[in-house]
Amino acid sequence: MLSYDYWTRRFGRDPKVIGRSFRLVKRGEEERNSVGMPSSINDPFTIIGVAGKGFTGVEPGTITDIFVPTMMNPLVVTDATWFRTFVILKPGVAVEPVREKLHAVFRAFREERAKAFAGMPKQMVANFLNQRVMLEPAAPGISAAQREFRKPLAALAVLVALVLLVACANVANLMTSQAAARAREMALRVSIGAGRARLVQLVLVEAAILASLAALTGGAFAWWSAPFVASHISFRNNPVRLHLPADWRVVGFGLALMLAVTLLFGLAPALRASAVKPLSALKGGDRPYFRGRLMQVLVAAQAAFCFLVLFAAGLFVATFERLSHQPTGFSPEQLLALDVMLPRPEPPEIWSQVAEHLRTVPGVASVGLGSAPLSDSPQSSRHVSMNGGPPSPDSVFFVGVAPGWFGAMKIPLLAGRDFRSSDASPKFAIVNEAFAKRYCPGENPVGKLFNDGVQIIGVALNASYDNIHGPVPPVAYVPLRYVDTKGNVQPERSATLMVRTASPDPLALASTLRKEVARARPGFRVSDLHTEDELIQAQTVRERLLAVLALFFAVLALLLAGLGLYGVLDYSVLQRRREIGIRMAIGARATHIVWRVAADALAMVLAGATTGLGLGLIAARFIEALLYQVRPGDPRMVAVPWLVLLATALFATIPAAVRAIRTDLVTALRTE
Repeated sequence: MLSYDYWTRRFGRDPKVIGRSFRLVKRGEEERNSVGMPSSINDPFTIIGVAGKGFTGVEPGTITDIFVPTMMNPLVVTDATWFRTFVILKPGVAVEPVREKLHAVFRAFREERAKAFAGMPKQMVANFLNQRVMLEPAAPGISAAQREFRKPLAALAVLVALVLLVACANVANLMTSQAAARAREMALRVSIGAGRARLVQLVLVEAAILASLAALTGGAFAWWSAPFVASHISFRNNPVRLHLPADWRVVGFGLALMLAVTLLFGLAPALRASAVKPLSALKGGDRPYFRGRLMQVLVAAQAAFCFLVLFAAGLFVATFERLSHQPTGFSPEQLLALDVMLPRPEPPEIWSQVAEHLRTVPGVASVGLGSAPLSDSPQSSRHVSMNGGPPSPDSVFFVGVAPGWFGAMKIPLLAGRDFRSSDASPKFAIVNEAFAKRYCPGENPVGKLFNDGVQIIGVALNASYDNIHGPVPPVAYVPLRYVDTKGNVQPERSATLMVRTASPDPLALASTLRKEVARARPGFRVSDLHTEDELIQAQTVRERLLAVLALFFAVLALLLAGLGLYGVLDYSVLQRRREIGIRMAIGARATHIVWRVAADALAMVLAGATTGLGLGLIAARFIEALLYQVRPGDPRMVAVPWLVLLATALFATIPAAVRAIRTDLVTALRTE
């Protein structure tokens, strides 16, 4: 079954494709099943229909092009434990009774499988049996993208809301200042018959116009930025593709938000303007509003919200920085991973010949042959039994490598020796430090046996396996050359050639290496090619997204807060020019004038920053899962937002201070 989008894109909506056959060739890691073994390729399929328009699958973020029957997957007949079940409840049927019935079936299935767990620890068997069936609403879909980005996007949504509050407080302050400056205008309107409601309406309409222009600008920016952001959250083996239409829900939310902001932050300036006293305003006796509590509260609120954004951005940037510099245990620079596919399996000797041929290519420093890239290895794990003892409750990951692989990856051996061409699995293994510490504490693991006679011949330095976020797990490296119980060497259909180049840019040899692999042996082809740096960077997609967007919002919030504070201070100097002129006339120094101008504003900024710090430490509890080796209470994490916000406040006071000390007494008194 083809999706409507794929039918349109690939076949131009040709109805004649129904009934035609094709072969689906799987590539790269999709070629390996859940236990790391290759599955069938070149399976024949017949197109029997096209799905309805708009249906792209049941996993948001993943657009499915082709739907095939579940039973056509060979895994279903061997180990059908991974697929997702959809249940449609009859009207009026409660969820819990259905879940209990499904759980009973699930429990019986688990108990039957557990009969094969002979010798396993009781706790491990109990954990296996105690798993429960969960029923979740299918309407929003379930996908890896949702699980991975639900919390990061929620955190970003909070940052966006804080930036919006900073902007709204900023505009409210400026409009309030403007209302004070228009006191005489409003007094004249009242004198000729305008009522208070009319003045409120006037200011609210002006606020609505301003909000509409801002909404149009923001909508245009969102139209460009939303697909841009979505394109940067894709994983290498599971690209995220989102359908982001500007439908009535999006437009309605934008209009509702615009209306709420207009009423919430435009009402105070409107009431301020409508409360003018005509006689006092026309005589010039209206009190400067800068000394009012509302403006000070708004300045403090801007500082608090801005500090929160800066604090969160600092945590996310530090997380990405530390994760990016996390030691991997091997050298990813100048390293290319070539995933090679064969139409039929070939013995390890043939694979070694291809690797040996690549070593003669100009520009190639070394070549290693393995089952998969270390940073993108399939989750193939087994329980370990040391020296005939009971199996361990935790599992060990297994990676198949050929002689010379450790040298190509620059993973040093701490003890023992490397594999030889005569070594075969499952008789020999090289373990990492985590394995040795876990299963041979305080002992030399070289020479010890596990899992019915597998001998440890070496210990390698810890190297990141599949995920750099957590500690390195126990890993056992076994020879890629596998011999079954009958002594037959098993051929391989897919493997990965790790090529270290002499050039700083390994991709410069990409096209050459593709050709040389095909030239080395007939039928060999490179199905995928990528640098090891790309594989590592793919594991920091979430942290990179958070760091970049949080930093963008922090700069935006800081800019808005600085502009708002500048506007308020500049207006305060304008309103107090008579006072400043008199102070200068009686001998006040310039430093005293500057302090008088900036003291109130800086006090509100410090009060807001203190409030923001308290809120930030509370909010940090909810984002701890998104942090890596970063403590919110770290003095550096707290000091940086303080210093940045204080520097911005001081910088914003410079124009107002300069204007204040340049006040001319004669001009000031004449204007009054």
